[in-house]
Amino acid sequence: MQTYCHSLTRYSRLPTLEVKIGDLLLGNFHPIRVQTMTTTDTMDTLATVEQSIRCIEAGAELVRITAPSKKEAENLLNIKNELRRRGYTTPLVADIHFTPNAAEIAARIVEKVRINPGNYIDKKKFEHIEYTDAEYNEEIDRIRQRFTPLVKICKEYGTAMRIGTNHGSLSDRIMSRYGDSPIGMVESAMEFLRVARNESYHNIILSMKSSNPQVMVQAYRLLIRKMDEEFGVCYPLHLGVTEAGDGEDGRIKSAIGIGTLLEDGIGDTIRVSLTEDPEFEIPVCQDLVKRYQQREPGATAIPPIAKLPYSPFEYRRRVTRGLANIGGTHVPVVVADFMKATAIHREDLKAIGYAYDAASDKWNIGDAAADYLYTGKKTIGFDLPGTLRPVCDHQQWLELDQREKYIPLFQGSQYDPAGERSDTLNFIAVDAAGDESIPLAETLRDDATVVLCCYSSHPQSLLSVRRFFMELMVRDIRVPVILAVESEHQTIDEQLIHFSAESGALLLDGMGDGLWLMNDPAKIVNTRVSGRTYLETKNNHQFLNNIAFSILQAARTRISKTEYISCPSCGRTLFDLQETTARIRQVTHHLKGVKIAIMGCIVNGPGEMADADFGYVGSGPGRVTLYRGKEIVKRSVDSAIALEELINLLKDSDVWIEPATTPVTL
Repeated sequence: MQTYCHSLTRYSRLPTLEVKIGDLLLGNFHPIRVQTMTTTDTMDTLATVEQSIRCIEAGAELVRITAPSKKEAENLLNIKNELRRRGYTTPLVADIHFTPNAAEIAARIVEKVRINPGNYIDKKKFEHIEYTDAEYNEEIDRIRQRFTPLVKICKEYGTAMRIGTNHGSLSDRIMSRYGDSPIGMVESAMEFLRVARNESYHNIILSMKSSNPQVMVQAYRLLIRKMDEEFGVCYPLHLGVTEAGDGEDGRIKSAIGIGTLLEDGIGDTIRVSLTEDPEFEIPVCQDLVKRYQQREPGATAIPPIAKLPYSPFEYRRRVTRGLANIGGTHVPVVVADFMKATAIHREDLKAIGYAYDAASDKWNIGDAAADYLYTGKKTIGFDLPGTLRPVCDHQQWLELDQREKYIPLFQGSQYDPAGERSDTLNFIAVDAAGDESIPLAETLRDDATVVLCCYSSHPQSLLSVRRFFMELMVRDIRVPVILAVESEHQTIDEQLIHFSAESGALLLDGMGDGLWLMNDPAKIVNTRVSGRTYLETKNNHQFLNNIAFSILQAARTRISKTEYISCPSCGRTLFDLQETTARIRQVTHHLKGVKIAIMGCIVNGPGEMADADFGYVGSGPGRVTLYRGKEIVKRSVDSAIALEELINLLKDSDVWIEPATTPVTL
C-alpha cells in the first residue's frame, strides 16, 4: 500500500472485506453500490413504502430509514413486509442516533443498522473534560458493555452494520483527546470497531462523513492507514459528504469529496446527500460511479513515484512564486474560456461577473468575477475592467499593436525565452502526460514571467496531472500552475461531476493556483434523455464560471459567497427543509464567507453543523433553535418568525450587511 491506497499513479481498487447485506454483496471488488435515505415519517408506513419504491426504481441498491425511537424501529417490520409483498427485496438500513434500544430492535428486522459512534453511547454536552488514561479506559469499557449486545444481535441475525462517524458529532471524550480533527473521527469509529472484532463480528462497513470535503477525504485516508496498520485488512467504506446542500453546490461538494477517493480506488458504496427528494440523489451517484466502472490503466503507464513529496493527511498548499495575482499567497484565479465565441461584446461579460453600465461608463463587478479572459484568436474591441486581463494565442499576440494589454498563450515547447514574448506574464499550455512536460518545466525554473496551464491527454488525467505536480515538488520547481480541465460529456450533470472530481481532488491536496474550465456548448444536451431530466444551462459561460468558483469554495481555497450546510432531510425533520433552505438563501446569499447550517432536527443540530458560523435547527413542531457556532442563542423560536430572528442574530453578531443595490464599480 502506498500511504493510503495501492497506487497514486495507476487506478486500482482498494481490497476490502466482503460484507453481506441481505442478498447484496458489498466490498471485495464487488460493484460500487449506490444508496439513499427516505425523508418520510417512519410511522407513516404507506408514505415510506412508496418513497422507498421510487428510490429503488431510480436505482437505489440500499434504502436507509430513520428509527429515532423504539416505535419507529418496530414499524420497520410493517414497512419491510409491505415492500416484500409488492415484490421489492432491496435491503433496508435502520438509521440510529442516541437510542441503543431502537438499534437492538431494528437489527432483528432489517438487513443493516447504522450507528453513529459519537452519540450511540454518549449524550454530547460540548464539554471539555481532561481524561486520565485510567478514566479514558473506563469510558472504553462503558462502550464495550453498551455496544456488545447490539453486536451479538447482528451476529445472530446475520445483520450488517455501518459504524458511521460524522465530523460534527464527535463525543466529548474524543474531542477532549483528539480535538475536532480527522484523526478524532477515525478513533471514534475504531473504538467501536475494536469491540466488534473482539466478538469476531466482521459484517461491518465504515464511514467518515463531513460537510467539509477536505476533512472528509483526510479522515478516510487516515482510517485506511489505521486499519491497515492495526488489523492488516480494510473494511468496506461508505462514502459521502454530509449536509452537502442542494442544486449545483450540493453536487459539487459531493463530487469533490467522493470523486477524490474514488479516483484512488477507495469506496464500496456511496450516498450523495442532497436537500432534495431522495430519488434525485441516485442519478448523481450513478454519474459518479460510472466514471470508474470501465476504467482501464491506459495505453501509457504513468511512472510511479518512490516517495510522496506532500502529506495527504493535512492541507498544505504547494509553494510557488507569486506572479501578478497568481501563485504565492494569492487565492486561485479563474480563467473564463471564450475561445468558441464568435465575437465578444460587453454584455457577454455579465456571465462571468462583469455588468457594464452605459450611463456611467463603469463596470459593476460581482464577488464571483473571473480574473482572466481567454479569447483564442480574437481580440476585444472595448476597454475591459481593470480586474479582468485578456489572454490570446501567441500567434494572435504577435500581430497586436498594443501587446502589453494581452497575455500570450504558448503551446508547450513553442515558448522560447529568447524569442518574442511578454516581459511580464506568459501562459504556457503543457500536457502533463507528454514527454516534454518535465524537461520544459525545468527550463522554466527561474523564469519569473511564466505560468503553466496544465492539462492531460492521458485517460486517467487526474492521476497524470497529480504525478506532474509531484515531480515539480520533488524538483522544487516553483512555477505557478493553473488547472486546465476540459469536459466532453453531453450533459450538464456529467460535466459538473467531471470538473469537480478532476480539479477538486488536486485542490484538496494544495495543488493548483487557478482553474480554467472548458467544454463545447454545442455538444450539451439540455433535454430529457432515457427517462431522466438533466440539469439545464442557458448560458454556458455563466455555467463554467459558477462551477469554477463553486469548486474553489467547496475545496476551501477561495471564498466568494455564503456557504450553506443543509442536511438532506429524513423522517426526523421538523420542517420543510427544501422550502426553508430556499427562503434562507434568498435573504442571506450576499453574506460572502458566512457559513449557515440549516438542520431539520436536534440529531442533525449542533453536532452535524460542524464548522458552521450560525445554525437554524428544528427543535420541535413549529419551533426552531438558533445557534452561534455551537452555542444556543435563542431557544424554541416560533417558525413563523424564525427567519427574522436569524437575521437579527446575524446583525447582533456584526456579520450582516444590507444587500447592495449595485455591485462594486470600476
